[in-house]
Amino acid sequence: MDFIFMLTRDDRTVTDCLEVVDAVADLGVAHIGFKDVGVDRDTLVRLHARLRGLGVTTYLEVVSTGRDQALASVRTAVELGVDRLMGGTWIEETLGLLRGTPIGYLPFAGEPSGHPTRLAGSPERVAADCRAAEAAGCAGVDLLAYRATDADPLDLVRAARAATTGHLVVAGSITGDDQIRALAAAGADAFTIGSAAFDGSLRPRAGTLRSQLAPVLATAAEVS
Repeated sequence: MDFIFMLTRDDRTVTDCLEVVDAVADLGVAHIGFKDVGVDRDTLVRLHARLRGLGVTTYLEVVSTGRDQALASVRTAVELGVDRLMGGTWIEETLGLLRGTPIGYLPFAGEPSGHPTRLAGSPERVAADCRAAEAAGCAGVDLLAYRATDADPLDLVRAARAATTGHLVVAGSITGDDQIRALAAAGADAFTIGSAAFDGSLRPRAGTLRSQLAPVLATAAEVS
């Protein structure tokens, strides 16, 4: 299962993202993402160029649940040339902006709201959204399972897996090995971790970011 390291804390890209990338570059993190809030455009350009140089798969995740701001994030993804765009719910408009690019789009399934984002919606709603996304030509879905307000997180993952053959990424509020193993068993293809690594909650007794990430990489490899 793929581990996507998000250079974010509280749904904002960390201001020292370039230094963070340099500090963990040799760990073998093959998937790294960020958001277009928290740092300025020049920093995003330099960050993406650095990630490209490392050969990792890059992700931009849409933060805004408002249409205009979300579509502005899509335009940023196109300008940067990321590999995958996650989030947002305006599928038709987003795919239109991505047309002619190789960027794979993974919209939110369910009903996201607020900041940090929470997820409303039943397993049936999530399954319907997954089917709609696949029919529209999306590469998969972005599921905020552990930020669910109306359902058990793993029920949402299982419903999504049954409804789509696309790439299923579970994002947000993942803090430990048990969750990672449960996600793998439920059918997730990938998961993201950002804040939990930066605040030290993955390994509370460990003091460095490298010490937070290395065990996650090992668990992801174990369940693959």
